[in-house]
Amino acid sequence: MTNVFAVGVGPGSSKYVTEIVKDIIQNCDVVIGYKYTLKTIESLLGGKEVYEVTMKDQEDTYQKVARNLGEKKLVIPFTGDVNFSESEVVDRLVEIFGKIQIVPGVSAVQVAAARSQVPLDKSRVITMHVTTSIEDKKLDLQKALIDGYSVVLVPRPWPRMPEKHFMQSEIAKYLKRNGFDTSRLKVHVYEFLTTEKETEFVGTVQELEGREFSDLSVMVINQTKLESYINFKD
Repeated sequence: MTNVFAVGVGPGSSKYVTEIVKDIIQNCDVVIGYKYTLKTIESLLGGKEVYEVTMKDQEDTYQKVARNLGEKKLVIPFTGDVNFSESEVVDRLVEIFGKIQIVPGVSAVQVAAARSQVPLDKSRVITMHVTTSIEDKKLDLQKALIDGYSVVLVPRPWPRMPEKHFMQSEIAKYLKRNGFDTSRLKVHVYEFLTTEKETEFVGTVQELEGREFSDLSVMVINQTKLESYINFKD
């Protein structure tokens, strides 16, 4: 058994927090999370020892809590699903705490696919939201589009390092440089999914050039063709 849990709390609305995750949080002693993530579960945090962290100070907080955790139960909540775009942090948690239990949540990727009516089984899901090199992921994006797949993509915000910043505008320019007719690629961009601030942009990839979107955004390049079961009857 373990007393350390990494849980997904959904894309933003508290309505997307699963019952099992609610139970785990309500029965824990310590919570460590980012501001936006903690906001999603704020109604569950009464009486808890709560640490709000950033990318800069999370390591110090994890180490401090690990030294004093004892038999207390620790929860680290993640926006969306722990198993998507969070592997770097989860790997570090394993190094610090040893065995942890991972509990999945609803990902913004799933919600974006549903909003745009793009089935995931006909798509490629790609996250650029990592600190390591994304050059292979860029090639995966090209290949997916060439092969006719739709793409559900989480971009990478890094405004302090322009060479690593790879948001919607940069993605559009990258595809154009590599020979894609971006005026013919249909795209949806969702910001702040499931919250009262949710927005949707629908247009072409070409129209993304020069546009700025929130760090909390997901884009869907839609190449889906209807293939209902009726088309395959003998």
